[in-house]
Parts: sequence; structure tokens; C-alpha cells
Amino acid sequence: MKKWLLILVSIISLCFKTQAQTVTTTKNDNQGLIQFSGVVLDQDSLTPIPFVSILVKGTKRGAVSDFYGFFSMVVTAGDELEFYSISHKDRSYKIADTLKQKYYYAIQVLTKDTVQLKMVEVYPWPSKDDFKRAFLALNLNDTDYDRADKNLQREALTYLERNQTASASENYKYVMQAYYTKIYSVGQSPSISLLNPLAWAKFIDSWRKGKYSSKKNNSK
Repeated sequence: MKKWLLILVSIISLCFKTQAQTVTTTKNDNQGLIQFSGVVLDQDSLTPIPFVSILVKGTKRGAVSDFYGFFSMVVTAGDELEFYSISHKDRSYKIADTLKQKYYYAIQVLTKDTVQLKMVEVYPWPSKDDFKRAFLALNLNDTDYDRADKNLQREALTYLERNQTASASENYKYVMQAYYTKIYSVGQSPSISLLNPLAWAKFIDSWRKGKYSSKKNNSK
């Protein structure tokens, strides 16, 4: 009976000793760990940079900043962090090996990286053969004066006058002017547009198209 009691006491003592060693080892291992947090900003605008890769140099440990540039990771004193971003230059940050705090915060600033692309020349011809054919078929008999004279012919100008519609800005100005005129004369008798060139142009165009003559014929 005494023998079994002695064995049981020995086993319990061994378990307590192993547990104490494990706790001591864990405390010693956790003494060098630091919760490192921070934010990554742009150097020019001081705006957060999202999705920046932060790696511990020489290891596979790291983190990625969120949409607001914030990151948090566990490091040890003396580690060197490397920051990688597609639109910015790489930077490194050395954590001091004399830190004794468990929590450490920092702001990392990255410089924007400008990539200069090579000059690209765009040609209207897909190949040199097409360019050769277009160059040989080029007609240089007409001078600048001849081309200007063709563009200023009465037939061409008349065609543009009758078929060219008003641009978006002209339509906008016309509508806004009519709106302002309506507000100006609200509560009063409507004004007569005798000096309005747009009204005269509309009247002359309607008269040319025969709108007023058709009304007379219908009245008869």
C-alpha cells in the first residue's frame, strides 16, 4: 500500500513540475512578442493606401492593410518589415530590439511610384503596304486655296444651313433663355418677340416651308 502511494505522489509531482516548466517556457517565449499595428498613408495626399502587403523580412509571416490602410500583426523585437504596394515604392521599417512594450503603433508613409511608358506611335494604316498604296493614290493637285473655295461655295453653305441642326449647347441656351423670359414676364401679358432673332428665324423657316399658306387654303 505504501508503495502504490509513493508512486502516485511521484506521478503528481512530475505532472506539476512539467506544467510549471511549460508555463515558464510560454512566458519566456511571449516576452519577445509585440502586437504591431499602424496605418499606411500616401506621402503627397496623406490618404490611406489600401491592400498594402506587409511582410517580415526573411520569414513567411505578414499582413495586408485593409481598405482604410490599417494593419495589425504580431512581430518580435528586431524584426524588419517590408511594405509592398503596386502604385507606390517599396519601403522597409526596422523595429527596435530594445522595445519592452507589448503593443506598438506606427504610421508608415509610402512614396507614389510613377511608371514612364515608352512612346507609342499610332498610324492610320495597318501595314506598310497599305500606307504605300494610300500615298501613291494621294491627290495633291488641289491647293489650300482650291479646297477653301470649294468649302465656301453657295451650294455647300446652303446645304449646311438647311440640314445642320443646333448643337446641345445651343439648344440648352435656347431653352434656358425661354425659361428666364417666362419667369421675367410671369403675371404679366406675354412680351412680343420682335427683336428676337431666333423667333424671326423660326418664322422665316415656317414661311419657306409653306405652313402659313396651307392654313389659308384650309380656311377657304
